[in-house]
Amino acid sequence: MIHLADNTAPAESDGTFWTWFTGFWGTALSAAIVVAVAAVIHFLGSRIIKRSVARWISTGRSREDSLTDTPEATVELQVMIMSQRREQRAHAVGQLLNSVLVVIVWGTAGLIVLTQLGVNIAPIMASAGVVGVALGFGAQTLVKDYLSGFFMIVEDQYGVGDLVDVGEVTGRVEEVQLRITRIRDPSGVVWYVRNGEILRVANQSQGWTMASAVIPVSYNADLAEIRQVVIEVGNDMFNDPETRERMLGRPTFAGVEAVSGEAVYVKILAKARGGQQIPLTRELRERLKSAFDAHGVIVPVLVRPMGFNPDGTPQTPGSMPPTGA
Repeated sequence: MIHLADNTAPAESDGTFWTWFTGFWGTALSAAIVVAVAAVIHFLGSRIIKRSVARWISTGRSREDSLTDTPEATVELQVMIMSQRREQRAHAVGQLLNSVLVVIVWGTAGLIVLTQLGVNIAPIMASAGVVGVALGFGAQTLVKDYLSGFFMIVEDQYGVGDLVDVGEVTGRVEEVQLRITRIRDPSGVVWYVRNGEILRVANQSQGWTMASAVIPVSYNADLAEIRQVVIEVGNDMFNDPETRERMLGRPTFAGVEAVSGEAVYVKILAKARGGQQIPLTRELRERLKSAFDAHGVIVPVLVRPMGFNPDGTPQTPGSMPPTGA
């Protein structure tokens, strides 16, 4: 009996070890295969995303090369400017897609490996579902902000450096994240705006904007002369390399905006590149003022009543009440 027991014990031990050994290597091999497949999928997905982004950029550049930078072709100029933004948006979308690819591929691979190691993932999935529902109710605004930020980047509603009006604040965009957008207003104050709270966006940096100046001239002024002065100013600005970079065409005499007993208000328009509306408008007013002075065009002093004197006469700026008042 003892001899038989001694003979069978090593055999049982060898069988147990062999079973464990083969099971271990089988599990390790299966896990390695899962990791390898995930790595291949990740590599192929990244390559596809990279090539798609490159094709997107090259398509925009090829179309841009076929266009001509002339002030008469405003639509073409807008396409050229938007093509420059397309490259930035393509890179941003590519980074987002790569992040999503990493989470999906390696998250799935991790769950499969845990299953092969004998870990029961059902409680984990159930807990994740409960936590997900709780977070869904408790973090609705956070999810809304992230989704809004994602679509803002994909749709290229605005980007860093753009001059935008988002309702509560107007200023230049300094940073765009999935949850918030950082904007600096003209006074230098930095605003952090949640993307989910942005309902509308007015972007002054996409394509082109219109610079305009409304200037009063004397009621008796010759409008033909005013038109000629505007044409001269427009030609000078268009031929100046410094101001030419801001413009998409020569300033034009739009016509009479309003007429009063004191003055005639004329309007001058000029198409400006994105984000250049304000500096171009200031330059336009300055040059028009100098040109009007050179041609003897009188800009009348507009008088507005500020109230009434004790004797019932209108009180104007700088007027003094009658003696004895």
